Amino acid sequence: MESYDIVVIGGGPAGITLAKMLGQTNKMAIIRPEDHSMIYCAMPYAIEGLLAGEKTLKRDGLVTDAGAELIRKTAANIDFDTKVVTFSDESQIGYEKLVIATGATPFIPPIPGSDLLGVTGFKTEDDFNRINGYLEAGLRHAVVVGAGAIGIELALALKARGADVDLVDMADSILPNLLDQDMSEPLCAELARAGIRFHLKAKVTELVGSNSVEQIMLDNGQVIRFNSRDDCTDLHEDTLKGMVIFAAGMKPTISLVADSAMKVGRDGICVNDKMETSIPDVYAVGDCTEFISGITQEVVPGKLATNAVPMAKVLGWNLLGQDRTYPGFFNGAATRIGNHFAGGTGLSETSAQRNNIESVCGHSEVTTQFPIMPEAKKMRIKLVVASDSRRLIGAQIVSGEPVTGRIDLLTFAIQKKATVDDLAQLSYSAQPYQSFYPAANGVALAAEDAIAKLSSS
Repeated sequence: MESYDIVVIGGGPAGITLAKMLGQTNKMAIIRPEDHSMIYCAMPYAIEGLLAGEKTLKRDGLVTDAGAELIRKTAANIDFDTKVVTFSDESQIGYEKLVIATGATPFIPPIPGSDLLGVTGFKTEDDFNRINGYLEAGLRHAVVVGAGAIGIELALALKARGADVDLVDMADSILPNLLDQDMSEPLCAELARAGIRFHLKAKVTELVGSNSVEQIMLDNGQVIRFNSRDDCTDLHEDTLKGMVIFAAGMKPTISLVADSAMKVGRDGICVNDKMETSIPDVYAVGDCTEFISGITQEVVPGKLATNAVPMAKVLGWNLLGQDRTYPGFFNGAATRIGNHFAGGTGLSETSAQRNNIESVCGHSEVTTQFPIMPEAKKMRIKLVVASDSRRLIGAQIVSGEPVTGRIDLLTFAIQKKATVDDLAQLSYSAQPYQSFYPAANGVALAAEDAIAKLSSS
């Protein structure tokens, strides 16, 4: 039986990061059952046809060129006492240290009809091929459940491919984990102009059909019907009237440890700030883990590649002999809807209220370039500030140009516990093609607005 210094189960962003850090100095294996590791956030654009599907597939060389061995098998069992991983073909390997990075899968609720033909998640290469295949065969109608970034991007992609699209979400506004409703209004208008039909404050309770989905029942009494029969078929020649695609959240892939002594929470494997599990020499990183907010210190969802990679880096540095800790999730993220770019980080005003944090919000509206420039576009910024400590705890931006740079700046400010007074004194740059006038900066203006509200309260 072959034995390794480090074995990683999972070949996604966390596994690749660890291979790059540790593959040259350790005998290391990355176990990946899938044919390919995919760039998940690029999948909607491949569905839309903006790029070829194969461009979303990561090279195996990202692992093998780093010095790690790539094992294309499915791990079926882990014996933590003997430190042995058994595969589905009954072959085995041993390990000195084990990392579980098995990721997460789309949550499809166990409602009546969830096993009907035409129901799928959206995460894997199989999901991509299934949806793309039906579109190529003439799919005319799709329901996307989940109005987060991926759900909206997928809905727009399906619409661009000629399908009628309904978008369903339990929240009262789109992008509920990214933006407050007051910031998402122009994005709703953009989706409406694109022809997307909304069903907000609605929950799918049942999928009805004899073999494939024909009706989607919502808890508000509405019914979405797939009325016209499409030409696309499955291998058994069963015709589809439409598809239901769930993009409403992820559940951790942790079946390997479900019956073990490992401590597991509702959202995944429990780890400390060094990525250690409750079992010696076993670690976990990425979407399969449960961890805390870097702001509230309470358990929160954080299933993002931009969380998985830093978690893997903390573990990698520690396995190389350093002493690093992971501070928690801040969940900075961004998306694009039509001509609008949007991003958020930390707590929204709504989530601050949910966590019983008294806050004030500062707003500003500037342009992305000097207003006299011909391509200047509007940019709105919202800052969420804790009233007692005056610390920045959240930020949101909606703009006509990309926002990730500013979102990253504001995430860093939250990480470093910057106050609104610090932000008001931000030293910034200005240039006609890249900013508002030198006399003002959107972040500083929003901070000054929050300070004024704090002073008057």
